[in-house]
Amino acid sequence: MLSKGLNEKLTQVGPGTPGGRLLRYYWHPVAATAELETNPVKKVRILGEDLVLYRDRSGHLGLIDEPCPHRRVSMEYGIPEQEGLRCPYHGWLFNHEGRCTEQPAEPWNSTFKDRVVTKAYPVQEQGGLVFAYLGPEPAPLFPRYDGFVAENAIRQIGATMLPCNWLQCQENSLDPTHAEWLHFYYGRYLRQRMGKAAPRPPRRHVRIGFSRYEHGLIKRRVLEGGTEEEDNWRVGHPIIFPNYLRQGTGGRSGYIYFQIRVPVDDTHTWHLMYMAYIAGVPMPPQASIPFFDVPLYDQDGKVDVSFLDGQDQMAWVSQGPVAKRDQEHLGQGDIGVIMFRDLLQEQIERVERGEDPMEVYRDPATNQRIDFVHEGMRSPDPYPGYALRGGHMKFSPEFGVVAAAYREAEQRHSTGEALMERPLAPLVPWHPGGSRAIQREVDIFPANTPLPPATTTW
Repeated sequence: MLSKGLNEKLTQVGPGTPGGRLLRYYWHPVAATAELETNPVKKVRILGEDLVLYRDRSGHLGLIDEPCPHRRVSMEYGIPEQEGLRCPYHGWLFNHEGRCTEQPAEPWNSTFKDRVVTKAYPVQEQGGLVFAYLGPEPAPLFPRYDGFVAENAIRQIGATMLPCNWLQCQENSLDPTHAEWLHFYYGRYLRQRMGKAAPRPPRRHVRIGFSRYEHGLIKRRVLEGGTEEEDNWRVGHPIIFPNYLRQGTGGRSGYIYFQIRVPVDDTHTWHLMYMAYIAGVPMPPQASIPFFDVPLYDQDGKVDVSFLDGQDQMAWVSQGPVAKRDQEHLGQGDIGVIMFRDLLQEQIERVERGEDPMEVYRDPATNQRIDFVHEGMRSPDPYPGYALRGGHMKFSPEFGVVAAAYREAEQRHSTGEALMERPLAPLVPWHPGGSRAIQREVDIFPANTPLPPATTTW
């Protein structure tokens, strides 16, 4: 349970708030590159600020304040010029630094334009997304995470706008036991109501653990019938501070999956599902990385819970615009949520002391390519079925291309043909009590405690 004051401190993202100051130390996605192909100007909202992203006729990106400082007309309707964006009302032109370079209705020798500046932020493209930095200068380096820079990959980006705060989305990733209840037991109930066969029962969580490490937290688990020698416990998978979940599979053939919880404002989150499929066979370069919407609501106006990602989104959204953490009752199974809140508060305090928070990159030598270790990354399976079963894939325009690539990899693998090499990070186990990590672990259920039995009719 948190106090109302601490809950506000952790969840508010606007300018001048403790949480907002912390989040401004990171690069955040504000658009997909593909969105600017049909219209080179897009209004965006990020960290409680209304801005306009544009690509000018020379191909350069800019991100400036939405209202023109002249008569406050929205620059969302601006005209991209060779350099900068021109206001449609009176023609004032602003470059990517926010400086006014032309004022057509002013005398030719006027210096008025030199004294007019609008808010502007640096932006850069990576892996089909446009990222913005809204924090203090100098801006840190953009982190070269493996999914954004992996070679010979098929990428795609799904997105959903959620009417809730980013933190309740991120905390879901620190809550491993929801999988067997929300995705299996509740999912089974939904399937039976629709007359469909029940899914195969999951392996229950017997033990969960979390390790703090250089990028954030590592989530670890022991499932029924498993041991602490398996990758689920020895390796786990990472939650990247502050707002990424990193998943994936495979050695030569696999995929990288980021869930990015982009803080739009205190009560809205742009949830991105970023996939990089690395099938281990030659792939032609993508002319454009597909970007598609994953609908939040079904035809009845309720959150669509017919697929796994929708079930998660129901849990986040139904907590309300900002979860009332002062009314919670947390138990031992919530140790991951508690650890993340402690880490978030700790990093806010670092910023208040004038220090960089964690996962901010300044040294190019540490930012060549950042590969993440996760369970299953040494799997020899050339056809990672989960990569295609993920619920958002039913909305994907690239499903057929991705499936064909993995089928080719599976065929080559079956005939003994080697798949293409793929860089992989060293497999470093995170043993309990390790000197580099703060550890918390808890036993959840005896291995012989079953889920409640299925009901065949509802």
